[in-house]
Amino acid sequence: MTPSSTAPTTERRIQPLWPLLGLVSIGFHLSLIFSGLVPALIARPIHMALALPWIFILGARGPLAKASGLVFFLLGEAACLYIVFNADALSDQYGFIDTGLQMAVAITLLVVTLEMARRAIGWPLPLVALICLLYGLFGQFIPGEYGHPGFPLASYLGTLTITEGGIWGSLTGVSVGIVSIFVILGAVLNAGEAGQGFMNLAGLAAGRLKGGAGKVAILSSALFGSISGSASANVASTGAITIPAMKKLGYPKALAGAVEAVASSGGQIMPPLMGAGAFVMVELTGIAYPAIMGAALLPAILYFLTAWIGVDLFARRYDLKPVDVADRPKPRDVAITALFFAVPFAILLERMFVGGVTPQYAACLAILAAALLLFFDIRFRFSARRFADRLSLAAVEAGRQIAMIAAIIICASIVIGVLGLTGLGVKVTSAILAVAGEALWPALLLTALACILLGMEVPTTAAYVICVTVAGPALQRLGIEPLLAHLFVFWFALLSTITPPVCGAVFIAAGMAGENWLKVAGSAMRLGIGLYVIPLAMIANPAVIDLVEAPGAALIAFVKIAIALWALSASLIWKGALPLRALLFAGGLLLCFWPM
Repeated sequence: MTPSSTAPTTERRIQPLWPLLGLVSIGFHLSLIFSGLVPALIARPIHMALALPWIFILGARGPLAKASGLVFFLLGEAACLYIVFNADALSDQYGFIDTGLQMAVAITLLVVTLEMARRAIGWPLPLVALICLLYGLFGQFIPGEYGHPGFPLASYLGTLTITEGGIWGSLTGVSVGIVSIFVILGAVLNAGEAGQGFMNLAGLAAGRLKGGAGKVAILSSALFGSISGSASANVASTGAITIPAMKKLGYPKALAGAVEAVASSGGQIMPPLMGAGAFVMVELTGIAYPAIMGAALLPAILYFLTAWIGVDLFARRYDLKPVDVADRPKPRDVAITALFFAVPFAILLERMFVGGVTPQYAACLAILAAALLLFFDIRFRFSARRFADRLSLAAVEAGRQIAMIAAIIICASIVIGVLGLTGLGVKVTSAILAVAGEALWPALLLTALACILLGMEVPTTAAYVICVTVAGPALQRLGIEPLLAHLFVFWFALLSTITPPVCGAVFIAAGMAGENWLKVAGSAMRLGIGLYVIPLAMIANPAVIDLVEAPGAALIAFVKIAIALWALSASLIWKGALPLRALLFAGGLLLCFWPM
C-alpha cells in the first residue's frame, strides 16, 4: 500500500483527538475573557503551545514532515512551558538572558516560530523575519545610516523571547485576547445554520434580479465573509453553491469564477468582524474597535456596490437571467434561517454599543448564543447528537484557524520587535519620504506598490502589519491621520487575492468554475476595480470614513465616489464606443480624486 493511501487512514484514526484539542483551545481563550488579568508571559506562551500541534502534527504531510514536525512540536512545547512556569522570574530579568538553558530556550522559540510560519503559509513571511533577525545580529557591520550600534547577544535574543516584547509582544496579545475569540465565533456560526441563513437572505433579496445568481453571490459573500475573514474560505464555501448556479443561468465560466473571487475578497473589509485585521489595527492605532468598524463601513459598502454594478453591466452584456422561481428560497425559510446569525449578531452589537462592554466580552456572549443554536435545525428540531457533531466541527475549525493566525502574528511580531530595537523602521520611513520627495501621492504609490508586492506571497494581515510598520509613519508625517493610513495599507494588502501572478481567491474560484485562472483574473480585476481605486479615493475624500463623527459629509463623499466607480466600471465592462468609454474612465478618475 502506498504512503498516500495510508495517510487518510492515519488521519481518521487520530481524528477524534482534534475536536478535544479544539475544545481545550476554545475553553482556554474564553476563560481568559472571564477570569480577569492573566500575565502575558503565561497566556501568550500557552496560546503558542496550543497552536503547535495543529501546524506540526495535523498539518504534516509525508513521513519526513511528520517526523520533523514531531521534533519541532516537542521542542516548541518544552520552550513555551519553560516560559510559563518561570514567568515571574523572567519578568524580573528585563529581557536579559542569564543561563545557557535560557539561551537554548530563546533560540528554540525563534526557530520554532519561523518553521511554524513556514509550514502554515510558506516561505515569504518567515524569510522576512529571518532577514530582520540577521540584521539585528550583524547590522553593526553595515556602514552608513542603515547600520546600528549592535546589541549584546543575551540582551537581543532575550528581548525577543523571554519578556513582554518580540514574540510575546502586544500583537500576540491581540491574537490571544481578541482575534481568537472572533475566530471561535465564526467557527460556531459556520458549524450551524448561519451559512444557509446568509445564502437564503441573499437569494430572496437578489435572486429575482437580472443576473440574479451573481448578485446573490455578492450579497452572500458580503454576509458570510464578515464572519469568515478569509477570501479563500469564502470562495470554498459560498462558491460551492453560487458558481454552479451562475453557470446554470448562462454565466461564462470566467465570469462566474470572477464574481465569486471578487465578492469573497471583500469579507476582510466588511464590518462587523473584518477578520483578524481590524483587531490588529486596534492594537497598532490605539483606536477603539467600534470607531474602526464605523470608519470601515462605507468604503466596504462601496466595494460591494462596485461589484454589484459590474455584475449588472455584465448581465446586460450577456443577457443573464434571474434565478428561477423554483430555486429561490421561500420567505418563511429566510425568516427562520436568518435567526441563526441574526440572534448572535444582535447580541454582539447590542452589548458593544448599548451595554458598553469590550468587543471580546460581547463576542463571548454571542458565542454562547450561537452554541445553543447548534442544537436546532432549520425546522427548530432539537437534537443533542446534532449539537455534538456540530460542536466537534466548530472545535476543529476554531483550532485550525487560531493556530494559523497565531503562526502569522507571532512570526510578524519578530519583524516588529527587530524594527523597534534597531530603529530600522524609522530609517525606512525616511527613505520612503526621500524617494517620494516629501510629496503625498508618490509616497502613497510607493506604499501601495510595497503592499501589492508583499501581499502577493504573504497573507493579508501579515502584509498589512509589515507594511504599516514601515510605511505608516511616513504617511502620517505627510499629514494623513493614523486610521486613514492604516485603512489605506490594509486595503492594498488585500489586492493579492485577485491580482496576478499570485491570486489565491482567483485560483480557487477558477478550479471550481473549470476555467483558466488568467481568464478569471482578467474578469476579476474589472469587477474588483474598487479594490484598486477606493483606498486612493479615501485619501482624496477622507470624509468618507467619518460616518460616526460627521455622517452628512461622509454620505456626500460616499455618493461622489459611488458615481465615479460606476463610470469606471462602465468604461471597463460596457461594450460601447471606445471614445465614450475613455471619457467615462477619465471622468470617473477625475470625480474620484478631485477633492471636495
